Amino acid sequence: MRKFLVVLDDTRECLNAMRFAAMRAARTGGGVQILSIIPPEEYQHWMGVADLMRAEARERIEAHFEVFAKWMRDKQGVNPELIIREGDPVAEILAQVKDDTSVGVLVLGAGTEKSGPGPLVTQMTRSSGSLPVPITIVPGDMSKERLEAIT
Repeated sequence: MRKFLVVLDDTRECLNAMRFAAMRAARTGGGVQILSIIPPEEYQHWMGVADLMRAEARERIEAHFEVFAKWMRDKQGVNPELIIREGDPVAEILAQVKDDTSVGVLVLGAGTEKSGPGPLVTQMTRSSGSLPVPITIVPGDMSKERLEAIT
């Protein structure tokens, strides 16, 4: 089964990327893989503090995932899979795409700020020529109705 890989982070645009991935998966018989990345700077402290911070980050990620997963299951009939990786976001996304051959599309949400679509979209599009899968970039301010119409 082809999976849509979508990144779960603390940005607003992440919501539209999640919606798009779930709707496309539901309409094409695919799956959704939700990737959340804990950046290394979040836990570069003393060993005990680092372990506690890592555990708290995982709990926060799992709580956010459950909100999206419930919506995907209830509204789209899609049961997403959660992947948590630690490291540089771009490197970990690239590693996940290369490690899991069932990933067919990378879905990213684009920010609506004047400064651009966001660092992740900017960095991933630079790497897009060497990716083994296409990237779908979902505008962060696209309405739910428009997302439904195009998926």
